[in-house]
This record gives sequence, C-alpha cells and structure tokens, in this order.
Amino acid sequence: MDRNILRACREDPRRTSTGIQVSVSSPNEPVPLRRTIRRRLQVAGLHGRRPVIKPLVSLKNRKARVEWAKQHLSWGPREWANHIWSDESKFNLFGTDGIQWIRRPIGSRYAPQYQCPTVKHGGGSVMVWGCFSDTSMGPLKRIVGTMDRYVYEDILENTMRPWARANLGRSWVFQQDNDPKHTSGHVANWF
Repeated sequence: MDRNILRACREDPRRTSTGIQVSVSSPNEPVPLRRTIRRRLQVAGLHGRRPVIKPLVSLKNRKARVEWAKQHLSWGPREWANHIWSDESKFNLFGTDGIQWIRRPIGSRYAPQYQCPTVKHGGGSVMVWGCFSDTSMGPLKRIVGTMDRYVYEDILENTMRPWARANLGRSWVFQQDNDPKHTSGHVANWF
C-alpha cells in the first residue's frame, strides 16, 4: 500500500490526499485514511509546500534555448568580449515582498525569535538598471517611479550607449531579456 501511495504522489505532485485515497483504493484492501496517507508521505519526505511560481517557458522556447546554448558552447572569451549584458533589479530597503514561512513550537507565536519585524509603509525599495561586459562593470542607473519603454529608451540612449562606446568601441552586441518594455516597438525602433 505504501508503494502505491508514493507512486500516486510522484505521478501527480498536485494530487490531494483524497485523490490519492481514490487512486490507491482496491476492493481487496481496506481504504486508507487520508490522515494515514499524509503521514506516510511525510515519512517518505514528501511534505506539502507552496510551489515556486516561475514564468512559463513553452516547449518550443525550451528547445530554442538549448539549441542556442549548443551553438555557443565552443565560444571562448574572445567571442564573448564584445557583449553587453543588462537587467533591472529591485532592492527592498526593509523586509521582503513575498510570504515568509517559519517553523516554531506551539504556544511560541509571540516569542521575538519567531517574529518578522515590519516598518510602517513597507520600508521602501530601490529599482536600478545595470550592465556589464567581460572587461568592466557598467553604470548603475536608479529608476525613479515606474519603468516603461520611454524610461528604458532614455537609459539606453544616455547611460548604456556612452558607456559602451567608451569601453567597447563601435562594435558590440547588447543582450537583454524579453521583458515587454525591452521588446516594445518603441524600443525596437531605437535599436
């Protein structure tokens, strides 16, 4: 029975204890309790957790990424020397945006070591854009307010381009992710 419970969970990690109960039930054996199923899964190291939320990468895009990596596998430092890599990042000045989990004994909810301190109004954050190449770090540009295609174009024109020309000359490749503001028609026209 335990093997069937584990197999049912591994086949579909989102299956609930009720779903596992239905899938492992047979007329020859007694129906296991849901509590028993959860206990057996915990003993096997399969605990209920919140899943990580990640952007969907389609099968087509996964294949394209692997193909691109295979094409560039033999590149050495010389081939990568004229590439500029860029991205944005948000830094919280206090705390986190996500849910924090903690393990604590029963009855110790208000003990200081089990608390997550907060400040009024969230503590604030700083959003920055940066870039680098194989030889040096580019400038770090603070983004005030919401970053849209116009702010991004301004960063490309007045921050990235002067730095790239000064450090890499006139021949370089700019690498960025597929954020909608990066791939907008407005920014495509700038390139």
